[in-house]
Amino acid sequence: MRYIYIVIKRIIDFIAALLFLIILSPVFLIVSIAIKLDSKGPVIFKQKRVGKNGKIFNLYKFRSMSASNNPLNFKEENQITKVGHFIRKWSIDELPQLVNIIKGDMAFIGPRPWMVEYHEYMTEEQKHRSDVLPGITGYAQTKGRNNISILNKINLDLEYVRKLSLWMDIKIIFLTIATVFSRDGAEMTKMGMKKEIDDIRDNYFKEQEKNKKKK
Repeated sequence: MRYIYIVIKRIIDFIAALLFLIILSPVFLIVSIAIKLDSKGPVIFKQKRVGKNGKIFNLYKFRSMSASNNPLNFKEENQITKVGHFIRKWSIDELPQLVNIIKGDMAFIGPRPWMVEYHEYMTEEQKHRSDVLPGITGYAQTKGRNNISILNKINLDLEYVRKLSLWMDIKIIFLTIATVFSRDGAEMTKMGMKKEIDDIRDNYFKEQEKNKKKK
């Protein structure tokens, strides 16, 4: 049953992503022009993320920060553009990930694909969140987005992987719509990102110590 669900989900994701890409093409054009007029740099932002079974892929987003911004330079805050604030607020910056879905890198629903810096300090149990395709939205995003701790996010992702079902996906879609309109927890600061990476690393070393004591 699980295999059939995964196959059907992939077919639905592919067809839906293709249709959305066609229907939303005017939005893509308008946002692209707005980004170009607002600041110098490419329209699309690409970043290495961890996908299913640890596979690395390029995630696409509409660029919401200045081209000179370094996401991993925690000494400076995110240089978000005027257009960037708007498209982040309404999650419009995520739309190019429809291309990721068509390519087979992602699904509509699944654990969010995180940067390599997050993944490398996850325990073997936590890495099971990558047993399925990552999604544009997931269970953790409906439970507070960036307002909950990184460890809670991981636990919610693992719960999703365990309960994998069509009903769970439908539930997440409706919860996501409500979350987007509430706009609660949408922004992630660099300091917030640094804290998440530090928390994952600290938890990793704690688990390593526990395992050593058991032996």
